[in-house]
Amino acid sequence: MTPRLLFATTNAGKLKELRQLVGDAVEVVSLKDLPPVPEPVEDGETFEANAEKKARAYAQATGLPALADDSGLCVDALGGRPGVHSARYAEGDDRARYEKLLGELSGLPEERRTASFRCALCLALPNGGVRIEVGRCEGRILTGPRGAHGFGYDPVFFIPALGKTMAELTSEEKSGISHRGEAFRKMRAALLSLQAGG
Repeated sequence: MTPRLLFATTNAGKLKELRQLVGDAVEVVSLKDLPPVPEPVEDGETFEANAEKKARAYAQATGLPALADDSGLCVDALGGRPGVHSARYAEGDDRARYEKLLGELSGLPEERRTASFRCALCLALPNGGVRIEVGRCEGRILTGPRGAHGFGYDPVFFIPALGKTMAELTSEEKSGISHRGEAFRKMRAALLSLQAGG
């Protein structure tokens, strides 16, 4: 029987990425597939703290192994902001958030627009076991959006090594280079051990 894993997210983009990355080894269900569970407050100071808090809460509430991530954009010129507040950086949608960011960086030269996407991924087991992995992707913030794929800050996050923004990558290219893809690859063995009943 294929083991079930709860990916504690309602973000369709993240869910699609994980399902593509994990394949058929594990059945990935989301919060939308289960009866409502109280949502933990993400009040940690770090991505790791928020991911662990979510994963532990959902594993305990559902009795399933739970995977939770917390990720965001850290801009060097803004002292690491928006960081853990990336999803709540501005009222409205993704576009509102990246437009606020572009406004804050307005007039800043290219070499000072360095940034990184960071992801902390936590796997919590119903028995209390926890594993955390982190991933990072370095890049630069453009002065305007490019590309039609991805979500969040992807259209303004440029990866010099590829000459493209995150939003110009295919989903396969993105998972090969992204912060979440890196964290997942580090977590892969732990996820596959679920299949072995480990």
